[in-house]
Amino acid sequence: MKQENIEQLYKKWLSLQPLQAELQQKMDQQFMIDFNYNSNHLEGNTLTYGQTKLLLLFGKVKGEGLIRDFEEMKAHNVGLEMMKIEALDRKRPLSESFIRELNRTILAGDFYKVSSDGEYRYKIHTGVYKTRPNSVITPSGEQFDYASPEETPALMYDLITWYNTEEKAGNMSVIELSALFHYRYIRIHPFEDGNGRIARLLVNYILLRHGYPMIVIPSADRRYYLDALGKCDAATGKEPFNGVNATIEQTIAFVDFISFYVERKLTFALQLYRGEITEIIETNKKDIGTVNGTVNDTVSMRILNIIETKPGITVNEIVGLTGISRRTVIRRLNTLKSYNRIERIGSDKTGSWKIIK
Repeated sequence: MKQENIEQLYKKWLSLQPLQAELQQKMDQQFMIDFNYNSNHLEGNTLTYGQTKLLLLFGKVKGEGLIRDFEEMKAHNVGLEMMKIEALDRKRPLSESFIRELNRTILAGDFYKVSSDGEYRYKIHTGVYKTRPNSVITPSGEQFDYASPEETPALMYDLITWYNTEEKAGNMSVIELSALFHYRYIRIHPFEDGNGRIARLLVNYILLRHGYPMIVIPSADRRYYLDALGKCDAATGKEPFNGVNATIEQTIAFVDFISFYVERKLTFALQLYRGEITEIIETNKKDIGTVNGTVNDTVSMRILNIIETKPGITVNEIVGLTGISRRTVIRRLNTLKSYNRIERIGSDKTGSWKIIK
């Protein structure tokens, strides 16, 4: 049902193209701020939403912040514009050289990092594949390794070849293709830094290339993002080669994750076109400082976003979509109702939710 709904929304969206210049500009500007802020915030950038907006719209710096954070935010926006140009050139296939250039661009040139033990500094060479192993420590304390430096060039060649072949064949939906590409790319982790940001840029490269509006993964949803990837890791196992060759069946959790944001963005875009909303905000409202009342925790905001996208959703469907316990979902819904943020119209099974603005 989810895929059918997305396809219907997508067809409506395509029928409205091209948008009026003023509306397109409004959407592009809001997306620029939200995407740059959230994708960098997911990786630890310290700039606030207000600082990001001031920097990208007016080129001004205000308040405290690391110089590199300001530099990378500006550079990431340059990378976003590069990606959009590349995506809209349908005659040009995706290439390793473009991905390397994208990495070099968003990281604003070579720089030094301090080792995790604080004992020494080492240089990050941007735009080139890693020369030292990279890994993460899982919540259980285990080391999870990505592809080795020696394997990376061949695996990246295979990944790009696979993508271009699969895109041309059209056997997958665009959402499946973008989610699977993201997951396979992350299991390689080809660069010493910037891999997550590149992965999210390339998801939007694939969506934009096929006429979908681009999406933002809010930094407030980081837990759900990592949980979805973690479920895919559990399905494929720890061996990098298996992860790099993951199947749709093994990555269904991440396909569902990306589907949620695509469906939500299509819904919001159509609502904006019809004048039902005045702007599309894809950032946690708490980050922007516009939450009314006291219901501003991440779980409640996620539930509100889901309800706004799918008013007819049931409690069980919210539980399945978010992975939050049924008890917590019910508690948050009751709290939202007590603060007059939502109301239920009709029965639990056949009724729908109403957002109270």
